Amino acid sequence: MAASSSALILLLAVGLVAGASATSFSITNRCSFTVWPAATPVGGGRQLNRGETWNLDIPGGTSSGRIWGRTGCSFNGNSGRCSTGDCGGALSCTLSGQSPLTLAEFTLGSQDFYDISVIDGYNLPMDFSCSTGVNIQCRDPSCPDAYHQPNDVRTKACSGNRRFNVVFCP
Repeated sequence: MAASSSALILLLAVGLVAGASATSFSITNRCSFTVWPAATPVGGGRQLNRGETWNLDIPGGTSSGRIWGRTGCSFNGNSGRCSTGDCGGALSCTLSGQSPLTLAEFTLGSQDFYDISVIDGYNLPMDFSCSTGVNIQCRDPSCPDAYHQPNDVRTKACSGNRRFNVVFCP
C-alpha cells in the first residue's frame, strides 16, 4: 500500500512539473473567411472559422516552432490543398508551409523569443504577442515589425512567459 501511494505521489509530481513547463498558444481567426492554421513541430493543423480560437499547448522540451495561416484550402479527410501556406497537401502539417506565408516563429527556453517573418512571403495580416512582451504587428507585406531577410533584427523576448497569442486579420 505504501509503495503504491509513493508511486501515485511521484506520478502526480511529474505531471505537475510537465504541465507547468507547457507553453500555451491562443490562435484566433478574425478574418472574414476561414483560415487553416498550421503549427510545427507540435499541433499540426486544423480549420478555424471566422471568430474561432484554437488553444494549443506546446509541451515542455519543445525548443522552437512555427505557426502560420493557410488560405484557400479544400480538404477531404486529412488530405487536400491550400492556395497559400500548403504543407504537402496535409491537414496536419509536419513540414513547413510553401510560400507565400506569414510566419509566427518562437524559441522556448529559460527566456522565450518570438518574431514574425515574411521572408517566405506574405499571405495574411497577423499579430503575435506574449503575456509579458510587446505585440508584433504585420498588416501588409511591408510589415516593419517583421523579418524581411535573415539578418534583420526583429526578435522580441519574454521572461517567464508561457502564454502567446496569434491573431489572423487583427
